[in-house]
Amino acid sequence: MSDCDGNCAACASKGSCSTPKEDPVKPTLEHIKHVFVVLSGKGGVGKSTVAANLALGLRLRGQTVGLLDVDVHGPSIPKILGLQGQRAMGDGEKLIPLETAEGLKVMSTGLILEKPDEPIVWRGPLKAGVIKQFIGEVRWSDLDYLIVDCPPGTGDEPLSICQLIPNAEAILVTTPQQVATLDVSKSITFCNQLGMHIAGVIENMSGFTCPHCGEFTPIFKTGGGEALAKQYGLAFLGKLPIATEIGESGDAGKPFVAACPDAPAAKAFMAVVDNLLSIG
Repeated sequence: MSDCDGNCAACASKGSCSTPKEDPVKPTLEHIKHVFVVLSGKGGVGKSTVAANLALGLRLRGQTVGLLDVDVHGPSIPKILGLQGQRAMGDGEKLIPLETAEGLKVMSTGLILEKPDEPIVWRGPLKAGVIKQFIGEVRWSDLDYLIVDCPPGTGDEPLSICQLIPNAEAILVTTPQQVATLDVSKSITFCNQLGMHIAGVIENMSGFTCPHCGEFTPIFKTGGGEALAKQYGLAFLGKLPIATEIGESGDAGKPFVAACPDAPAAKAFMAVVDNLLSIG
C-alpha cells in the first residue's frame, strides 16, 4: 500500500515520484454548481464587458461567483474590473483568486504575469495546460456560478474548456448585424459538435437611447440576436443597449452594473442576469 498522502507540494520525492497525480480539475468542479462559458463568433461584440457585468450582476443578486478569463492573448477582465497591475499569489498549494470590492473572485493571465503588457507567445498545448491549472489549481472554493470569458472564435481556449468541464453551458454574445450573427452560427455548430448545451443568446449593442432627448436610434439593425435564437430553437436572454457609461466605467476600472445601477443599460444587464438565474 502506498504511503502517499496526495500532498505533492510538500513531498521530498516529488521530482522522482511514480505515483499518478490526481487530476485537480474534478474535485474543484464538485464545488461549483454552474459553469457558463461566454463565447462569440467574432471580436468586437463586447463579449468581455458582457461577461464581467454578468458575473458581477450575479454577485449583486447574492450568488457566490467566480470569473475566469481564458482570453490568454488579450486578457481585458483585469482592466474592466479595476484589478490591472495587481498579481494573484499562491498559498503554497494553490493560487488565490483576486476579489473585487463586491466579492467577485477573479483569475486571468493578466494577473499572473510579471510583465502583463508583453505579448504571450504560447502554442495550443501550453495554453491548454494553463487553462487546466486555472480551473484545478486555483482556490475557487464553493461557487454558485463560474463565468468563463473565452477569446473570440472556436480555437484552443473554448475547446479546452469544453473538454475540461463537460457540464459547462455556453452563452453566445452577438451584435445585431448579419456579419456577427453569421459568425455566431459557427459557434452554435461548435457547441453542438462538442455536446455543449447552449444556455442562450445575448444581443449586445442593440440600439442607442439619447440621454438628453430620450430618442432611440437603432445604430445597427436590431433583432438579429433574437432571430438567430429563434432560428436555432435557443433561449433569448435579452438585449443590451449601447451606452457611453459602459465604456467609460470599463476604462476607469469601475464595473458598470455596480457603478451605475440606476442606468437603463445596467437594468438591462440585470434583466439578463435574472433570466440566467431562472434557468440556472
